[in-house]
Amino acid sequence: MRIQAVLFDMDGTLLDTAKDFYAILQGMRAERGLAALTDEIKFRQYVSRGAQAMVAYAFASPADNPELESLRAEFLARYELQHAKFTAPFPGVLELLQRLERADIRWGVATNKPLRFAQPIMDSLSLSARSAVLLCPDHVEKSKPAPDMLLAACEQLQLDPREVMYVGDDQRDIDAGRAANMRTVAVRYGYIAAGDNPSNWGADAVIDNIAELESLLEAQCGC
Repeated sequence: MRIQAVLFDMDGTLLDTAKDFYAILQGMRAERGLAALTDEIKFRQYVSRGAQAMVAYAFASPADNPELESLRAEFLARYELQHAKFTAPFPGVLELLQRLERADIRWGVATNKPLRFAQPIMDSLSLSARSAVLLCPDHVEKSKPAPDMLLAACEQLQLDPREVMYVGDDQRDIDAGRAANMRTVAVRYGYIAAGDNPSNWGADAVIDNIAELESLLEAQCGC
């Protein structure tokens, strides 16, 4: 079946959101008299694991430490106020979206980021009106790796899942896409944990950059 729509994970796939997370945690450390973090590249490996993991890394604490909950709550409250100060699409993303739009191929976002964060980010980057769908955990019973979010997107798009491609930077993305019977693409440029290898996730394709995704789409849908 010809690809009629492309869905993207948000953090680490469509958008580079790590700089806002990093800046907020730097501020929290500074206010507590702690030295600045010095390894943003290493920090990026924790982004896909969620707020608890990022805070645990920033404060050198075990992720299951109950004392982290107050720090996590503060981190998320600050993130609501600073959700897109440094966030931007990855290189080549805006050009790809324009190419999809010119070819009448709809695109959208399916993310485990809660709607209260995801929607303002899409609004801030002027992507909301262009995106055909935005699916978050708020909309379904089970988040990724369950396929619920992706199947709900297909219902909104009125497409067979086999007509949709899902692109993500985490094993959960690929598991969800496969469970939904979509074609899946894993990206190596995202927030990949140390020791993880996207080539082992079972995706239909693995890419290093957006240019490779453009070539893949050209071959599969002629856009």
